[in-house]
Amino acid sequence: MHFEEFLKYTPKIQNVALPATLAHAKMAPANRLDLIKATDFSKVTPKQAAVLMLLYPKASQTHLALILRTSYNGVHSSQIAFPGGKVEDFDADLSQTALRETHEEIGVHPNSVNVIRAFTEVYIPPSNFMVYPYLGYSESELEFILQEDEVAGLVEFPFADFMDDSIIVNTTMKTSYAGSIEVPGFQVKEHFVWGATAMMLSELKDTLKLVL
Repeated sequence: MHFEEFLKYTPKIQNVALPATLAHAKMAPANRLDLIKATDFSKVTPKQAAVLMLLYPKASQTHLALILRTSYNGVHSSQIAFPGGKVEDFDADLSQTALRETHEEIGVHPNSVNVIRAFTEVYIPPSNFMVYPYLGYSESELEFILQEDEVAGLVEFPFADFMDDSIIVNTTMKTSYAGSIEVPGFQVKEHFVWGATAMMLSELKDTLKLVL
């Protein structure tokens, strides 16, 4: 989709009712929803994080920015994700967390991002994080500067590919809470995007389908 065409839909995106957990469920790994339902949040007290679903023009076409996490000793090692991270005490609100972390991780300044709205939070049982996604856009093409100790690469996801249902696939894999299960996700070039990021992408995709 041409980026100028996408911009015409932003008012509708701001006001449409989000599909929320109905969209999340489509991309939830087996047992994930059961784990969430069984979680007593009054006892668990999840850590908070925020991410930015960033849309921007590239050669006039709308793209979505994803990052490849570096390899490290943790449950999210080498995964595809949105730029974002943990809430800090000095953040004014969750949207500021998403903007600050995006600036730190991929070099996009907060002043160049227009935040459209918050999307539905996603709980991640393995790391005990509640993640709050925000949708935003930059009106101009971007030059990315990666924080190399956390970001191994940038994955530029064309909007047309994102809206194509043929990229939704299932694969069998080992997760932190199951030996070998079938997991739904998005095939983005050579990358398989699953888990919380896929759940957020699912809500974004279903929301866009409502307004386009």
